[in-house]
Amino acid sequence: MAASEVFDMIIVGAGISGIGMAAKLAKGCPNKTYVMLDRREQLGGTWDLFRYPGIRSDSDMHTFAYDFAPWRKENAFATAEEIRDYLGQVVADNGIAAKMRFGQHVESAAWNSETGLWTVRARQSDGSDREWAARFLFMGTGYYDYDQPHEADIPGIADFKGKVIHPQFWPQDYDYSGKQVVIIGSGATAVTIVPSMAGKAAHVTMLQRTPTWYGVRPWQDKWANRLKRWLPEKLAWKINREKAQYLHEYLFHKCKSAPEGVANFLQGILKKELGPAWNAPDFTPPYKPWEQRMCLVPGGDMFKAIREGDASVVTAKIKQVVADGIELEDGRKLQADVIVTATGLRLSTLGKVQVSVDGAPVTVADHFWYRDSMLSNVPNLFVLFGYLNAGWTLRVDIVTDWVVKLLRHMDKWGVDTATPTLPADHGLEETQPFDLFSSGYLQRGKHMIPKSATTAPWRIHMFYREDKKELETAEINDGLMKFSKAKAKEAA
Repeated sequence: MAASEVFDMIIVGAGISGIGMAAKLAKGCPNKTYVMLDRREQLGGTWDLFRYPGIRSDSDMHTFAYDFAPWRKENAFATAEEIRDYLGQVVADNGIAAKMRFGQHVESAAWNSETGLWTVRARQSDGSDREWAARFLFMGTGYYDYDQPHEADIPGIADFKGKVIHPQFWPQDYDYSGKQVVIIGSGATAVTIVPSMAGKAAHVTMLQRTPTWYGVRPWQDKWANRLKRWLPEKLAWKINREKAQYLHEYLFHKCKSAPEGVANFLQGILKKELGPAWNAPDFTPPYKPWEQRMCLVPGGDMFKAIREGDASVVTAKIKQVVADGIELEDGRKLQADVIVTATGLRLSTLGKVQVSVDGAPVTVADHFWYRDSMLSNVPNLFVLFGYLNAGWTLRVDIVTDWVVKLLRHMDKWGVDTATPTLPADHGLEETQPFDLFSSGYLQRGKHMIPKSATTAPWRIHMFYREDKKELETAEINDGLMKFSKAKAKEAA
């Protein structure tokens, strides 16, 4: 079925990225038409997909909320429900709801240079196909594979007679009261689930092969809340946002420059949190702080559960899973009624949408990143990939501002197509941004991401302040971006 209407932009994904783009487009280019497509039946993206117990932000909401929409609650960290409510308010405040189309599973996107349009094919919830057309395509699909998580090789898991759950597909209303629960994993998901199940379950054991570095922050930022009371909202929001980002950036750089000092500092906090429950082998990772993503424990809730005896941490390798539990290589056995396999996520680019330009498939890994938002030699396509060492939304804000600036310049110049152009003999020195982190899911998926050079604008960068300055000051017509009219218009 051919598209019956041509929009200025198609936004794929109704989560943090897509809603951020829609809001900035509504504010900066109010005459632009757009439609937002999402395979789910409601907004939220990742925050609607994941429904495991206790799911919450592990980024401070002063950086995870948008720069234009202050976080008004007292708590500095938010539950998934609170984040969905916040996004719903942003949608309402910016007139986005009328532009949203749910139950649209985008499967392909094809660029036609003759018409200067993207044609997107989506499978609808009733099984039929529909096409949508637009001048620009914004992919706000995140970087998780929503259909398939990482399935670790756990010997004997098929022999287990109890319940096996992967957090990505948590069964709603599942009652784990009085059950012995073993959570395999030690990342952010496991750290969130442990205190949420503790107390209701008979006991929760976090079984880890390798310890993790933890940070502890109060649920509320008392100084941020004071500024909210003392200052006008916009000024307080700006200061709180800058403060939160600066402190996080300071910690990250300190981890790189003085890792031993940071390690001692972090372990000192854990010793106080755990008291007699402190056991060095369980909380001493074999890598430096921030070589893998650090897990934030708001309010120290997981350590409270351990201290009170409702939860525990075991560091060991699995020998095999048996009918009633897990046998470890060191000879111990963990009894279990429920096994939660919090063993990691699988990366995905472009939401697994098959993208092509004039009939030629686009393989993301063959292209260089351009200004944190586009792919080399691919016209009118924006792809958002957030920060791994800071709040995802920080990138959303600066990239969407840049996109709006690009669109306004194109209108002024009377052009339809923008292509960041890189010749085959570019001579760029490549780098691998994921090598900053040793996390398993990043190392498993780094072959899927765009190429990155050592210098701007052809790089994937992980430092917000430098990126913000670059995008705010860089010329749109920088000699690398090629502008043109659609061939059909030129011929007319």
